[in-house]
Amino acid sequence: MAEKKLSKGRKSLKRKAFKVDEKALFFNRELNWLEFNRKVLLEAVDSTIPLLERVKFLSIFYNNMEEFFMVRVAGLTRQRKLGVGQISLDGLSATEQLARVRRAVTSLSRQASDLWRKKLKPELFAKGLKFVGYQNLSREEQASLTEFFQKDIFPILTPQALDKGRPFPQISSGSLNLFIELADPAGKLYQARLKIPDNLPMYICLPLERGNLSHQTFRPKFASSGVKILPLDILIGRHLTELFPGYEVKAFTLFRVTRNTDIEIEEDEADDLLVAVRDLVYQRRFGEVVKLETMSEAPSRLVKRLIKSFDLENWQHYVLKGRLGGENLDIISGLDIPKLRFPALISRVPKALKKSRPIFQTLKKGDVFLYHPYDSFGPVLDFVRQAAQDPQVKAIKQTLYRTGSDSTLINSLIEARRANKQVTAVVELKARFDEMRNINWAQALEEAGIHVVYGLVGMKIHAKLCLVIREEEEGLTTYAHLGTGNYNPITARIYTDLGLLTANQAIGRDVVNLFNVMTGLSANKDYECLLVSPVTTRDGIIERIDREIESHVNHGEGFIAFKVNQLTDPEIIKALYRASQAGVEIKLQARGVCCLRPGVPGLSPTITVTSIVGRFLEHSRILYFKNQGQSEMFIGSADLMPRNLDRRVEVLAPILNATLKEKILRDILMVHLADNQNAYQLNADGSYSKVEPGDLEPLVDSQAIMLQTSRDYLSSEKTGA
Repeated sequence: MAEKKLSKGRKSLKRKAFKVDEKALFFNRELNWLEFNRKVLLEAVDSTIPLLERVKFLSIFYNNMEEFFMVRVAGLTRQRKLGVGQISLDGLSATEQLARVRRAVTSLSRQASDLWRKKLKPELFAKGLKFVGYQNLSREEQASLTEFFQKDIFPILTPQALDKGRPFPQISSGSLNLFIELADPAGKLYQARLKIPDNLPMYICLPLERGNLSHQTFRPKFASSGVKILPLDILIGRHLTELFPGYEVKAFTLFRVTRNTDIEIEEDEADDLLVAVRDLVYQRRFGEVVKLETMSEAPSRLVKRLIKSFDLENWQHYVLKGRLGGENLDIISGLDIPKLRFPALISRVPKALKKSRPIFQTLKKGDVFLYHPYDSFGPVLDFVRQAAQDPQVKAIKQTLYRTGSDSTLINSLIEARRANKQVTAVVELKARFDEMRNINWAQALEEAGIHVVYGLVGMKIHAKLCLVIREEEEGLTTYAHLGTGNYNPITARIYTDLGLLTANQAIGRDVVNLFNVMTGLSANKDYECLLVSPVTTRDGIIERIDREIESHVNHGEGFIAFKVNQLTDPEIIKALYRASQAGVEIKLQARGVCCLRPGVPGLSPTITVTSIVGRFLEHSRILYFKNQGQSEMFIGSADLMPRNLDRRVEVLAPILNATLKEKILRDILMVHLADNQNAYQLNADGSYSKVEPGDLEPLVDSQAIMLQTSRDYLSSEKTGA
């Protein structure tokens, strides 16, 4: 086997021991991630980006930060409370990391709040989207809102008094709440909590639409004077006295808590994984509180009571200027106002797939490569649909991780089963925050008679695979789709991802064997073409890095290029350091976290690391090894992180077609590595600097180039060129 030969050839290569302090080899993962989110925030600052797109980036910044606390900060907090002596790769304890995280988060949150209050909100006002307070409304508008509140909001609200008989209630993670201080006629003080219902419109647009609440959607109707927008919590706060008749509202404040959502399932003890995951989703809403947020004007006595009620330390309390709930800005950014958004994306379909012949005949002639969102996701859905309808197809096997709400793929699998084909779906129930959707899809598939497998104990199945087995003259033939992204038509329009449709039988045999691992009792570790986690990916990558070292030492011109989401694996990082010390040129592009320290003399002198943040989320993974002219390239689902290499089923697939491999290298990978408009360079001290073109350098905006290439293709289709 190819992998065995490669491994055998590398055994003689001695790996140099590192003489520097191990702690100096790596950046801190948490702090480096916060630097990534700083780059997202900078996109919201950029005045060259359409206004609503800037609001979208601000919303993404807030959503990213919320998930960071729910998972990463929650883990550190748990370590600190338990007194676990686990130290980060750069030698920091949990307490030290939490202190540094707080300083960074406080600074970033202040910048985000200032950006909204001082820049974006005024600019939206100038465009006719006028965020207002109650005092900015006319008497007629206030009367209209009062009627709306009494008829459509008041009946839904549930005020909760807090006393000895009614203790502080469970507050769900991420919900917006009002904490209220009341006084009876004798002056005795009471406290209450009121949740802002999350099934109501978070913003009220004036003038109100006629009809009941179901008709009250957020669709601004532009007039010459623009429209007024009032946050729902302000409207509710204005009418609190109606919820507590006979009591005086002395003070109130908006607050929110973030809870630990990184709850593990004891799979060995779970009789039914589906039930266990459903229970986990419920538990997550009420995990341990890791953060309390209040607004700067909140009365200190109320804040102290909240901190005590949630049993928090002061460092877990964050004060925000302006408003809570920045994640809800996605409602604003999603408004259909074309002049304030990027031009609409029209994805292309490769010419080979536009011909009337079945997709399987096309793949017999050669592989088809897709680059989303510039290429439509439609051919992937068509691949499964045609397989479902083709009488010669005997079986379809599919992995499902985050499929979203679109049912097209699910319907095709159900149609295939109804046509008496063998259909298997490997559904990863433990895909964080998508568990309930995956449970619902799994139940729908099972009800249709499809073999549904929920994954492996102790492993998440993250590989993106679809296998079709077709009966042909020469016997059973395999066709496969292997991708870097989920089978989700929505994210396929906003994430950049790669997909390979192939009839290569060696790849097909590997995919067959891997599905047997995922669904049966196979311990297969021998694959002809694929690198598969957790068995061969790390070793396969390191062996190829070592081969590049040997090639460079003997022949020169060693070159490695990776484009990934994250790079945190210590063993791969050390292998890249060895290659750099040997003189191999290494270009890395890690969109998110990168723990490798580039450009350090004696350690990583030939390594550069960049990161691109732009209109589309860079989600592709490409690994390229020059290998003395016999280059190898892989695409796939795996990031270079211990979890992806040790605790997930992942696949990296080789690009075997030489022409296609050269095209991906020239037209995608090298263009992104040369970006000097959206790219940031990681410095040796852990900071990022915006990449600037030299005096004679051409401007390279990789995403703009990809979009223009797509437009040129579509234009040539129209003209028949």
